[in-house]
Amino acid sequence: MRSAQVTIRAVAVAPGDAFDRVKDFASYPELSPVVRSVTVTRATPGPSGGAGEEHSDWEVYFRNGILRWSETDTIDRAGLTIAFTQTDGDFAEFTGTWRVRADGEDSLIDFFTEFDFGIPSLAGILDPVAERVFRETIGLVVTSLFAKAEVVGDEALVRAVELARERAAELRTGDDAPIAVTAGAV
Repeated sequence: MRSAQVTIRAVAVAPGDAFDRVKDFASYPELSPVVRSVTVTRATPGPSGGAGEEHSDWEVYFRNGILRWSETDTIDRAGLTIAFTQTDGDFAEFTGTWRVRADGEDSLIDFFTEFDFGIPSLAGILDPVAERVFRETIGLVVTSLFAKAEVVGDEALVRAVELARERAAELRTGDDAPIAVTAGAV
């Protein structure tokens, strides 16, 4: 099983506000050309601001196709965490967590996932690409949610997110070139 982890600092953003922005999965396609669609289909609020549950369907461009999955998202507003588990889709296994925590005046947003495509013969090829794509896409999406945000602790990822942001801006301004699988794309 492969994993991917990213930490992002949202400058001068309270943890509750950061959490509310992060959990708006339906807005992610607007923030990255790699995320084709996210549809939240069911939501069950938790009692008194406690844990609630959502079901979301995802489509993400990956290599020469589209990676699809459905997941259950357990949302704990009080604890500022979201745990997700694939219920159906292209992974053999796919789980993870989002966690938001205070760091002085800022918020730190931690994303962690473990995944397995279930194809041992291709794991050496697919898994490293998927790990890179998760990290870069999450970095791009989450930094785009805030006026000032930065990837923490990984200079190579900082550069990859900057390149992905430039490419996304080019696509929004009318460059009709197709989305290519590069270090910054799925």
